[in-house]
Amino acid sequence: MENRVRRIGVLTSGGDAPGMNAAVRAVVRTAVNEGIQCVGIRRGWSGLINSDFVQLGGSDVSHIINKGGTMLYTARSQEFMTEEGQMKALTTCKLLGLDGIVAIGGDGTFRGALALSRQAANAGMGLEVVGVPATIDNDIGCSHYTIGFDTACNTAIESIDKLRDTMQSHERCSVVEVMGRHAGYLALYVGIAVGATAVLIPERQVNLEEDVVENIRRARLAGTTHYMVVVAEGAGSAFEIADQIHEMSGIDPRVTVLGHIQRGGSPSARDRETASRMGFAAVHALKARKGNRIIASQDGRIVDLDMEEALAMTKSLQMDRYDILEALTNNHRGKYL
Repeated sequence: MENRVRRIGVLTSGGDAPGMNAAVRAVVRTAVNEGIQCVGIRRGWSGLINSDFVQLGGSDVSHIINKGGTMLYTARSQEFMTEEGQMKALTTCKLLGLDGIVAIGGDGTFRGALALSRQAANAGMGLEVVGVPATIDNDIGCSHYTIGFDTACNTAIESIDKLRDTMQSHERCSVVEVMGRHAGYLALYVGIAVGATAVLIPERQVNLEEDVVENIRRARLAGTTHYMVVVAEGAGSAFEIADQIHEMSGIDPRVTVLGHIQRGGSPSARDRETASRMGFAAVHALKARKGNRIIASQDGRIVDLDMEEALAMTKSLQMDRYDILEALTNNHRGKYL
């Protein structure tokens, strides 16, 4: 009985992602179902440093599964990256009597959780941490899928579909910038789904003349008068790319930066369901005293992995999707559909 988990904390950190609320709900209700008290830490690691918390029960997370954002708020904390900040956070953990923490976020969130766990071990505290991946970039190496990606794709697709209506009416070229500083998952998935003329991603070096402008020329020769170029923010500035397209082709593209709208909105069914499964698994990992774990989606299964090993994992974008994009635009056959 001495080793029983009595109380855990849950927080969201870093950039918000649709489905975070569903994950928080799953953590709280699973904990309550297992006889474990749950404390919500507001504003991420900063809240742990500043003792910004709230007791959560099952009714406190009612009617949030359909809402975007996070009821616990989120923030990035430079102070938490220091040893002094981590010791302040541990003081709050000791004050609250936390046996474990579920940290919902991305790579930075998990590295912060691992650092806190190490400080706790050095201080002789039995604090376990479990990470739940939530980021619209889908760039967590150990997990095939991250909470928020599907909703962000749908948001971008809906926006581009509306943009296409006006581009077609005015016979224009549109350059749309989507999120993805280091990964092109969002741009490539969205590009395929909207039938983009070209997609630029950080993982692939692009020859603008051959891969973009020549595609536009072929499309124009085939009778198409509107063109859609999707750019991941890490592949370059949409405005600079638009300027280069203008210089090479004489076309005057219009630039749209979707920005933070991609993080908002009611989460999709996939994100709600995945978040619920991951939150459930996180609590059960803590209950089993499995510390320093990351919950991950692998081949449709929810698994828990050693945090250090998981953070060392990488995943590469499946470039066959780029082949699909090129095949569907018939770039190499001189015919544009």
